[in-house]
Amino acid sequence: MLIDTHTHITDKRYNDHKQIIADMDKDNLSRMIVVGYDYKNSLQGLEIAKQNEKVYCSLGLHPSSAAIYNEKKSLEHLELSKHPKVIAIGEIGLDYHYPDFDKNQQAKACIGQLEIAHKANLPVIIHMRDCDLDMKNLLKANKHLLQKGGVMHCYSGSLESAYEYIDLGFYISFTGVITYKNAKKSLDIVKNIPLDKILIETDCPYLSPEPFRGQLNYPKNVVYVAKQIAEVLDISLDEVARITADNAYRLFDKLK
Repeated sequence: MLIDTHTHITDKRYNDHKQIIADMDKDNLSRMIVVGYDYKNSLQGLEIAKQNEKVYCSLGLHPSSAAIYNEKKSLEHLELSKHPKVIAIGEIGLDYHYPDFDKNQQAKACIGQLEIAHKANLPVIIHMRDCDLDMKNLLKANKHLLQKGGVMHCYSGSLESAYEYIDLGFYISFTGVITYKNAKKSLDIVKNIPLDKILIETDCPYLSPEPFRGQLNYPKNVVYVAKQIAEVLDISLDEVARITADNAYRLFDKLK
């Protein structure tokens, strides 16, 4: 069965996340991770995880919310991270895509949360957009906080950078973007990085794969990501499911 390592089923566009979870067996999903992006949303994800055996969560503040970064709130995440259903700190990182971003503010929030992950002995889920060099430099400068490694979520960087992130202890995660016609760069990365460093995700409700591009995404669509990887690597879908699940359990070692 498949593991969707990055979902946002707390999104208001879903009429009923309970039905999404109820359908997991039918949809060939063994586990699902609800990823936090701000303080309130992280608590929502934790409550869902507490109530559902196959659902886990992470706690974090997305870089687009760096302006509300609060050390006291992050320390609350440190306390909450003791819960067995909290498997990572994230999503955290840098995002320079939209105008009026504050690099220093984002870096401060990211480093503060790397410190929480270090204290909690948890891996991190890194969001990176239009900031590859700064992201690499920040992680390299704070390598001492990365004893549990992490994942480069929805990876969009180069193959060369992927190798550098792997050297820092990171896994590389792919979304439905690899099913798009212009995905040659991503598929080259799939072909060239170690199989034991690949994860799959939907990032739902975003990034629906073909043939659902532009529509609301669902965790069940992670199978299309797995199928594309199977096709590119000329291995079976079952093998991709096994490898990526093993990788998820290795990185997120609180995942049961």
